[in-house]
Amino acid sequence: MATSNLKQTLGDLNKESFISLLTKIIGESKFLQNNPPELIPEEDRVIKHVLDCLLPYSTTTGGPLIVNHVTYFPGRGNLIVEYPGTQPGKILSFVGMHMDVVTANPNDWDFDPFSLSIDGDKLRGRGTTDCLGHVALVTELMKRLAETKPKLESTVVAVFIANEENSAITGVGVDALVKDGLLDKLKGGPLFWIDTADKQPCIGTGGMIPWKLQVTGKLFHSGLPHKAINALELGMEALKEIQLRFYKDFPPHPDEQVYGFATPSTMKPTQWNYPGGGINQIPGECTISGDVRLTPFYNVKDVMSKLQEYVDYINENLNKLDTRGPVSKYILHDENLRGSLTLTFDEAMSGVACDLNSRGFHVLCKATEEAVGHVKPYSITGSLPLIRELQDEGFDVQTAGYGMRTYCVFHNHIVYFRFKLLKSTVDSESIYGILRVIN
Repeated sequence: MATSNLKQTLGDLNKESFISLLTKIIGESKFLQNNPPELIPEEDRVIKHVLDCLLPYSTTTGGPLIVNHVTYFPGRGNLIVEYPGTQPGKILSFVGMHMDVVTANPNDWDFDPFSLSIDGDKLRGRGTTDCLGHVALVTELMKRLAETKPKLESTVVAVFIANEENSAITGVGVDALVKDGLLDKLKGGPLFWIDTADKQPCIGTGGMIPWKLQVTGKLFHSGLPHKAINALELGMEALKEIQLRFYKDFPPHPDEQVYGFATPSTMKPTQWNYPGGGINQIPGECTISGDVRLTPFYNVKDVMSKLQEYVDYINENLNKLDTRGPVSKYILHDENLRGSLTLTFDEAMSGVACDLNSRGFHVLCKATEEAVGHVKPYSITGSLPLIRELQDEGFDVQTAGYGMRTYCVFHNHIVYFRFKLLKSTVDSESIYGILRVIN
């Protein structure tokens, strides 16, 4: 189907329907907060509303949509919705619209975070951009396809997932779907991960390695510093040495300019803790915490191994570490006592560099240009879970999303939005592009 005919067939999506659905979904957000063990999200609450919209158009009632509700944990389902195309094997998919949210304390908000409200040109509520607004948006797309029944060469699949906000828990969401082979067919075309918050294509994300450096010295009175091992001084000098070695081994990568990363890989402290005590006490321990933000051209496991190597070297060569002042020391030979460093990591996450030569990337750029008016792909050293694993499994992952501070743009104080499914002109194969909110 030609682009102009497809546009005419789909028309404008129903704004009242979108707002109605989003109101219902945001109304469930109190029960979607993901912060175990206290808060376990119940994503099936969202799926109920999505199914209310889509089941009237499913194959069970004579419609075109193939609907599969997949659950691995009670109350925490995933939903796969398929609109069949005319050519077997040709496919595009929208994945990543997750139904869990981060926590919200109503006392910290000026309005109720667990209900949708409208303030001028803003839609407000927990999840409007991350990611319940995307859930409603893609639901409306699939509903519109089912209503108008355009003949598309490519099958369109939407995958609404559980458990994105806490990737430490496995076997609940998209990872389980991939493991069971339920998404294998999506490798036949571009996979658009709809979970970023900007109207432009996000082509690169960073890896993240949270770390803690536990520093052990010897507590003593500050009037006799030669009898102490100052954990603060040891931590400062050790961290300086670790950072210098990190930046030598992981310098700015040439591909960072190609992808437009604002910063290279970084390793820095963000928190410092110690047990406390009097001003006249030299602390015997402290903990420095921070993270590594790693561009996707370096391997997370390699970095973790190197960081441990730096710490091991310092522990073995404390006498070579810079000290501070004539009695500052990290080894008390008379007591056969040495300071020490212990490095630990929390769950690490790998970044992703999207394939800039893929059909999916060119389709996304084409759709963005036609809908927004210009294309400016960007990369960030912020992190998104799950997508690198999908890329490693062979999916052509491209990331996009629509939101930032406002999810939908208001026109004359009325929500006005429209999807576009665009036909690719990248090659001889017809592949349909991405949706977008019109300004």
